[in-house]
Amino acid sequence: MQFDEVIGQNEAKRQLRQLIDEGRVPHAMLFCGPMGCGKMALAMAFASELLGHSRLLKQWTHPDLVFSYPTIKKPSMGSEHQPTSDDFAGQWREMIMQGPYFTLEQWMAQMDAENQQAVITGAESDALSRKLSMKSSQGGYKVCIVWLPERMNQTSANKLLKLLEEPPTQTVFILVSEDPGRLLETIRSRTQRFDFKRIADDDIEQALVARCGIEADLAHRIARIAGGSWTTATGALQAGNENNMFFDLFTMLMRLAYAKRVKELKKWSESIAAFGREKQKRLLVYFSRMIRENFMYNFHDPRLTYMTVNEEQFASRFAPFINEGNIIEFSEMFERALRDVTQNANSKMVFFDIALQSIIYITRK
Repeated sequence: MQFDEVIGQNEAKRQLRQLIDEGRVPHAMLFCGPMGCGKMALAMAFASELLGHSRLLKQWTHPDLVFSYPTIKKPSMGSEHQPTSDDFAGQWREMIMQGPYFTLEQWMAQMDAENQQAVITGAESDALSRKLSMKSSQGGYKVCIVWLPERMNQTSANKLLKLLEEPPTQTVFILVSEDPGRLLETIRSRTQRFDFKRIADDDIEQALVARCGIEADLAHRIARIAGGSWTTATGALQAGNENNMFFDLFTMLMRLAYAKRVKELKKWSESIAAFGREKQKRLLVYFSRMIRENFMYNFHDPRLTYMTVNEEQFASRFAPFINEGNIIEFSEMFERALRDVTQNANSKMVFFDIALQSIIYITRK
């Protein structure tokens, strides 16, 4: 994995290279930034530099590189067994061989998880301690990449803290976090933090043309919608992707609400209540974006809107219904719903409430 394979992030790559060139590599690093900005890609490229781009890295089987990541407990595991990364090493390697840009949802699918919560267990920290206590096989650095360390349970976090306080010789820890605020303050204080920005739209556009072979106009539109996230950009290319489903559910909600078809809206809310909570949260974020985009469409300035062709075609007819009289209520409603879902509220009640409130807002004169 070379730094040149990382999309955009030229300033970040320059800083990380400089650390290596000047021999100032911290023993513990915390990589932060928005989802899809390439934190994991930068971590893997940085690790490859430290390990001398060994041929073993082509299959990510280098003995001096250790990955740690959230896992789930399978029904087949014994009651006393705490899952560790080793239990899912095959699935992990299969995923990262496809590229360094991926999401938690993709990893959960790779593990065949359903509605389980993925965590990093205390047993995982014990396993890390054993692996990192051994001498480097190549006589150089040992690198440990911890993906989503905020998903450590309390036991695991305390054990990792001890490792960071008394690190094994010539070992570099790279913590790749989506939500560093959830980490123990003591862990954050023992790492050097690197905050990476979203990927520039131009860099995403160029990568879409070069890597995915799509036309420049489509690449430009997708890059604007992606919001600096490569995973969002590539997700938009997949036929039948999740956003297409969310778009259909949004248009159905608005049409049924305008027609005041309460019985069908109840069925609509029950169908969404059957989703997992993480999917419900992504749907609400999408709904919020669609409300904002339709409101901005009324200004008839293409620079202000970020929509797919289908979304824009719908907005050409629907946008006038989102205006100064209801934009704030719609936005606040979806924000409240997102908070309620996050706090494990009853999904049927949350989404049926959205349906009923939408009738009031969309039909307001």
